[in-house]
Amino acid sequence: MYDLNQKTIFVLDHTQYFSISSEDYIALDYLKGKTGPSNDAMPSTSSGLQFSKSLWTCSVESSIEYCRIVWDLFPRGKLVRFIVSDTAAHIVNTWKFATQNMSHVLNAMALVGVPQRNTQSSDYSVIHGLRAAIEALAEPTEQQLNLMQAMESTVTTNEKIPNKGRVICVTSARDNPSMKSLEDIFHNVLAQQNTLAMTQKKLLSIDHCHLVIINVVPMNVETLVTNRKQMDLSSCLSSEIHTTSAPEISNKLTHLIMSHYDLASTTVTGIPMKEEQNANSSANYDVEILHARNAHTAICGTEVLLPTSIKEGAEYETVTLKWCTPRGCGASDMSACPPCLAQHRVTPVDVTSRPSSCLINFLLNGRSVLLEMPRKAGGKTTSHLLSARGGEIFIHSLQITRSCLEDPPSISEGPGGRVVDYRISDFAAFIKLHRFVPLKSKTNCEDNLHRTRDRLYKRSRYFPLTLNTTMVYNLQRNIPWLPNFLRKIAKEDMDKADEVQCQQNIFELYTAASRGELLPFATMNSNRAACGDAATTKAENENSRDSSGKSIIRATTDSPLSPPHSMDSSNSASSLLKANKRNNLINAGQRTLFDIVISAERNQSNKRTDFTGRLCTPIGQVAKLYPEFGSKEKEANNTPTAAKDENLPIKIEGSSLRS
Repeated sequence: MYDLNQKTIFVLDHTQYFSISSEDYIALDYLKGKTGPSNDAMPSTSSGLQFSKSLWTCSVESSIEYCRIVWDLFPRGKLVRFIVSDTAAHIVNTWKFATQNMSHVLNAMALVGVPQRNTQSSDYSVIHGLRAAIEALAEPTEQQLNLMQAMESTVTTNEKIPNKGRVICVTSARDNPSMKSLEDIFHNVLAQQNTLAMTQKKLLSIDHCHLVIINVVPMNVETLVTNRKQMDLSSCLSSEIHTTSAPEISNKLTHLIMSHYDLASTTVTGIPMKEEQNANSSANYDVEILHARNAHTAICGTEVLLPTSIKEGAEYETVTLKWCTPRGCGASDMSACPPCLAQHRVTPVDVTSRPSSCLINFLLNGRSVLLEMPRKAGGKTTSHLLSARGGEIFIHSLQITRSCLEDPPSISEGPGGRVVDYRISDFAAFIKLHRFVPLKSKTNCEDNLHRTRDRLYKRSRYFPLTLNTTMVYNLQRNIPWLPNFLRKIAKEDMDKADEVQCQQNIFELYTAASRGELLPFATMNSNRAACGDAATTKAENENSRDSSGKSIIRATTDSPLSPPHSMDSSNSASSLLKANKRNNLINAGQRTLFDIVISAERNQSNKRTDFTGRLCTPIGQVAKLYPEFGSKEKEANNTPTAAKDENLPIKIEGSSLRS
């Protein structure tokens, strides 16, 4: 939370050197004409006059533009102070929020004025301002004062209040040794201030300070000071040096502010605007805006996929997006836009230019603008949206990839495999139980919010979205004590009576499970019973039709004492299987799986043993009832006839009667 950009201090060199010209001359043109009844006017001529800003004016304008961008994008929390250094340090504003505005700083700078060129004194130095900047960093802000008071009220707390900051010094030095001497002095004063802060309760020790030195020289003037990247001088101090000409201070600070506050640049191209001289014609203009870098990275996680370019005279890249057809900011106008991933405040880089002013007024009048980016495969994609709310302009990052919200699951229609059994009523009741309401309490709001978030996270860890994925919540209507049981176990504290009642409910559920009772799913039992009745009716019809035909055939062929036929056995087996299935379907709601298996085994054991001859006969052959009967007849036919006459008596009574 407390990083280096929480506190920023500008130390402006107000010595005699900054009163010289920046050598960036601006031509001054004016029109001269006659006054009177005649319409003839003299042609415009250039007088040849020109002027240039001083180093001081360039430094003040650029630093004030820096803080304007900070205060536009971060209305609260990011504090900027100004200190002017000449013979002494002059404090322009403080850490109080009332002095953190443009009007206060501009009025104070107007009173300071341009440095006097003819003043001769050895007391002019930027070191006075650097000492005052370190002292200002040790002063607590309003938020840090509240933390200090809270820590004093709680004696047991030994936490240290973090305190970091950045000092931007705009000065001019002759060579690198002079810069090195300036850094050493700053480092020594910083160590002395931390030692002093340990003995005084009203001061804070500086955890880390980032010193940025900008060496300013007139245009087309060479300098012996070289640029140097950020380098750690100690554990509490890091420093970097930049050399630039006076007209380029603004571009340098714009480049630095992007790294200091993690900002990104976007250039809106192709903005149609009417010409100022000719209202009938229009031309396309470009406007550069600054915003948080997350507005670009939220789309694809990186800025590499976005089209970038480098503006002339700048040291940083800007993302170029094309102006699209504007629309209103109403709900009907914004319904066709893709889902928004992030939104951040924006501010123009050149706030005084005519294109920037036209774009700002257009958005503040209640219109919104879609921004397009070209694709590598061809075509364009709408990636961002500019709109204004409450007098502030925001950039919205739109989703350019496939969204999970494109085809949301239906909660009222079933065809097509869509989910229809969402627990909508249960979710609505869950929301009502966890609504936030304002309370007049003396407790800390952050602690209360943290406690509420923990409670919501705990109660929503298990929340099935559909009815098919839960059993407990489906039984609330069939088990009377279950809704009250679920409400009791969700409480943070439970008294003894509720605890005993919950234990009794759990014991009842355990007892029912030990007896083999099923959970009362009313809809499931009715479906199973209906299926069982239909299966029973169909099986009975088929059995009656088959048995009537087969009984007629067997009545003329089989003996009552004959063993059962193979077709009869298969018929009995199939009827037994169908009966078992019918019983299982009918009694599934009252019998367990173990009971069904035991009854099937018992029925199989009670079946009559099959005929032994059929069991011994190979598959495909016909079993014989008396296999030895045919062999005895063959032996009798093969014996001699004489032997048969001798042994068998023959009756001849009939023959004697005929003779």
